[in-house]
Amino acid sequence: MASKPPVSAATHCPYCALQCAMTLGPPDGDAQAVGAPVSVAGRDFPTNQGGLCQKGWTSGQVLRASDRLTTPLLRGPDGELRPATWDEALGVVADRIRQIQSRHGREAVAVFGGGGLTNEKAYALGKFARVVLRTPYIDYNGRFCMASAAAGANRAFGVDRGLPFPLADLGGAQAVLLLGSNLAETMPPSVAHLAGARASGGLVVVDPRRTPTAALADDGAGVHLQPAPGTDLVVLLALAHVLWAEGLADSRYLTSRTTGAREVRSSVSAWWPERAEQVCGVPAADLRAVARLLAAASPARGGHGAYVLTGRGVEQSAHGTATVSAAINLALALGLPGRVGSGYGAITGQGNGQGGREHGQKADQLPGARRIDDPAARAHVAAVWGVDPRDLPGPGVPAVELLRRCGTADGPRALLVHGCNLVVSAPDATRVRERLAALDLLVVCDVVPSETALLADVVLPVTQWAEEEGTMTSLEGRVLRRRRALPAPQGVRTELEVLHDLAALLGVPTGFPADPAEVFDELARASAGGVADYSGLSHARLDADQRGLFWPCPATPAGSEPHPGTPRLFLDRFPTPDGRARLVVVEPDSPSDGLRPDAPVHLITGRVLQHYQSGAQTRRVAALAAAQPEPFVELHPLLADLVGVADGDLVQVASARGEAVAVAHVTPGARLDTVFMPFHWAGPGSVNRLTLDTTDPVSGMPDLKLCAVSLRPAPPSAEPPADGLGAVGRGAR
Repeated sequence: MASKPPVSAATHCPYCALQCAMTLGPPDGDAQAVGAPVSVAGRDFPTNQGGLCQKGWTSGQVLRASDRLTTPLLRGPDGELRPATWDEALGVVADRIRQIQSRHGREAVAVFGGGGLTNEKAYALGKFARVVLRTPYIDYNGRFCMASAAAGANRAFGVDRGLPFPLADLGGAQAVLLLGSNLAETMPPSVAHLAGARASGGLVVVDPRRTPTAALADDGAGVHLQPAPGTDLVVLLALAHVLWAEGLADSRYLTSRTTGAREVRSSVSAWWPERAEQVCGVPAADLRAVARLLAAASPARGGHGAYVLTGRGVEQSAHGTATVSAAINLALALGLPGRVGSGYGAITGQGNGQGGREHGQKADQLPGARRIDDPAARAHVAAVWGVDPRDLPGPGVPAVELLRRCGTADGPRALLVHGCNLVVSAPDATRVRERLAALDLLVVCDVVPSETALLADVVLPVTQWAEEEGTMTSLEGRVLRRRRALPAPQGVRTELEVLHDLAALLGVPTGFPADPAEVFDELARASAGGVADYSGLSHARLDADQRGLFWPCPATPAGSEPHPGTPRLFLDRFPTPDGRARLVVVEPDSPSDGLRPDAPVHLITGRVLQHYQSGAQTRRVAALAAAQPEPFVELHPLLADLVGVADGDLVQVASARGEAVAVAHVTPGARLDTVFMPFHWAGPGSVNRLTLDTTDPVSGMPDLKLCAVSLRPAPPSAEPPADGLGAVGRGAR
């Protein structure tokens, strides 16, 4: 490990898209006691106001994980991973890629990225796929996160920015409708911004579970609507129905700033609250009360502001885009988007889920959030890259379809994975593992031997957050500086260095600098004129502004004042051809995996406070692992009696795709017909063994949140749900 002491660095948390500001410094007594190489202190910032969650406070410990990867690994003839030199490992990767493409064509190599990569790494990865590999096959795990929100926002507003306003604006709102997001556990510091709505009695939480976020609406602070799983769209249609039926819609706003209102009004007329109640289970009186509460808070009726916010609970669905569109329709009917103090937004999950999709990791997108099939976009980006536009591949396929094709006769034969633990986080995980095993070459860049890395033919050790420079883009579109606080362990390289070296070995010796500031400057030029325009930004400018700057932030003529950034979108017009937002008619559909006699219970999935994503980082932090050591299944006491289990017993949960074992957590806050499991674990407790990979026809988002299952007491022979963290070498393909 590197021996140089850390320096003080003003940076941001490595986890979620809230990107809480923190200061890293030399280890104090507490940090030294837990083996962390840096101390962590919260830093005053508009989003986290100096606060951090338990994951943030302990983030320094991940830097010294006991099984940190510090040397490349190659899988030998015996099936075991063995240490190798960088020259040897990169040589193997380059040779195998050349062989595979020579035999099967350029499309035989695919790239899978991650929403935690810096903007610089995401941009370089997209460029590498299209310029060096010349493959259309690139997508990323943001397809499991923001795809439906992005699709819904693009077709309504002409732009995809999770929150088109600063998060702090929520603090002055009189009402907030929050669908499918458990902020109190996933982004605890953000809860402070709900104080105004709670004080006004206007926090409305829509969730089948009785979550800590739902509990924030207690004692007169608001309302918890507890619909049947998968029926959030019906709730939204009923709320919109009430607005129009009772004359509460903002007709002046709809006439002047939108199109499609007449058609949507007609469609929601069929969803009066009593009918909706029969589908979603929410009392008609509650639906009417919530619609009136939101209307009273809207600017049109003299209120102090209202927001409609969506999260993964309603978006990770084969009907996710339709649900997002219904939420946007509701916000537009209330006249919220484009008004200071009101609006619609989607809560981005991954640390750089916003920036990671803007600059080239998405299958159909070039830097600046440009469409890859747009000739003008191709010409602009190709000019920045110094290539012929005709040499750029066309659109690829979304993540789930890419994974389905891996190892097939006409699909990718090689896969390069960056920043993603697929065999834990992807739906129908057993099939994903099978597809990865069918590849001729699997290369994984990672910081620890994740479950996916342990399946790889080549593992490349790379830097992590506090060891690298770069930028991230938060859930509110704020571009932030990530700063290096300490050197990486000896033998570890940055992913920019890896891509630079691989590009050279594959015949492209220029165009892939390893300096993050240089990469960002090129990203800025490539994004110029695009929807997500970063051309007025640079590392130097962001270093001078500790609070970051919001995109779009275009370059200005020499000698003029720099663009200040755009904290709030849509104030004057929407970036659509006619400047108006579009309401879109949507209708509910049946669940992809409906209840049946052999699977009579809904399973929904989500997160817990102590862990993040696949758990590859947080399960290696002793305090977090001790606080939540194992996967669990949350179920109602009556359902527990029917199944024959007590609190603390092992439960076997089975779907049409597989089985999982978890510890029973019996709670009256659960619905009788629904169980919940978190998705942070591998092994026997991996809930994504059960989930469905049916996808949304618009966004390609998989149906991660809802499937039908059966439950029974786990047999005595069942494996324990805590999989542990095995040694390198386990999991030979």
